[in-house]
Amino acid sequence: MEVTLTLNGSRRTLHVAPWTSLLDALRLHLDLTGTKKGCDHGQCGACTVLVDGRRINSCLTLAVMMEGRTVTTIEGLARGDTLHPLQEAFVEHDAFQCGYCTPGQICSAAGMLEEGHARTDDDIRELMSGNLCRCGAYPNIVAAIRQVMDGQSKDGGKP
Repeated sequence: MEVTLTLNGSRRTLHVAPWTSLLDALRLHLDLTGTKKGCDHGQCGACTVLVDGRRINSCLTLAVMMEGRTVTTIEGLARGDTLHPLQEAFVEHDAFQCGYCTPGQICSAAGMLEEGHARTDDDIRELMSGNLCRCGAYPNIVAAIRQVMDGQSKDGGKP
């Protein structure tokens, strides 16, 4: 089947089998390997991407469902050589160890901040609970997200 979507700011057309997940389309058909395959059951969050600004598990989403949609992966968050504020904060706070979950964590955090429901560290933990880190970098992940969230409050805007 043919599916046309906007991927990281560029219009792309793919030819995929109807059962191809968005995750497999990104990794196998488009060579965007930043999005990770963790559990392949929607339980770990390693495959989190943004669709029309909302976070989703790409392993549970069929690529053909993306017709006309806007998909942003970890590769699309930076602007050229300028990292997204969350990417910068993750580096500053050492919010990763092995790094496998990091792309999903950052995409999920970007979607969470866009949703605007997080006010406290407990809110961040609850709203990010679908993204697992086997290394246990949670305190640093929360600190990184908090830094960006606090920066938004001061600037009155989004990252």
